[in-house]
Amino acid sequence: MKVALLQHTPEPELTIALAARLCYSSADIEALKDKLSGADVKKFLDKIMSLGHQSVLEHASFTFGVDGISRVTSHQLVRHRVASFSQQSQRYVSHKERFAVVTPQSIADNPEHLQLFEAQVASLHAAYATLVEAGVPAEDARYLLPNATETKIIITMNARELLHFFAVRCCERAQWEIRAMAVEMLRLVKPVAPTVFDKAGPGCLAGPCPEGAMCCGKMAEVREFFRAL
Repeated sequence: MKVALLQHTPEPELTIALAARLCYSSADIEALKDKLSGADVKKFLDKIMSLGHQSVLEHASFTFGVDGISRVTSHQLVRHRVASFSQQSQRYVSHKERFAVVTPQSIADNPEHLQLFEAQVASLHAAYATLVEAGVPAEDARYLLPNATETKIIITMNARELLHFFAVRCCERAQWEIRAMAVEMLRLVKPVAPTVFDKAGPGCLAGPCPEGAMCCGKMAEVREFFRAL
């Protein structure tokens, strides 16, 4: 899996602070911008975040390129509806060579399970290739492709949605692949908007575990990991 931060709102924290200031000031926008220094921005954002006034976070957006995730994870991603996605098409991109797959570690660690997994992938590719060579459109042959098939996707989310995404997907109870992707996304945005994402991560960072009886039981370790991220 490769995760890259492709683009983001220039000076995202300044943009957010400016939007928040505007709500409480009679001054024009340029005057407000001129008054905001770096220290003022951090102080104001700290206040906004502590009060939970997060609507202004929607003015800053972040675009990621993700390569080498499975269709399992891309199917989970689209449940986050306050976001934009552009995914490699299996309709127009045919797999003339054997398609790449994501192999779960629980399978890779067991030689017998790995052999079974790889044999099934090889069989599916052979059937796919036979259909394509026989003139079946790739958009129809793709019905054979497994959830393990690798894909590429570009994701754009605003800062408010990212905080929600991290709260849900950085959790130990999230599926392992999307959790790994979410943690890497958080690692990339923290230096760009350190105040906004200072306490970002799973829901247990700010209070009791929101999973209740389903808690992973590792809250202290989780908190320490995200403090050091």
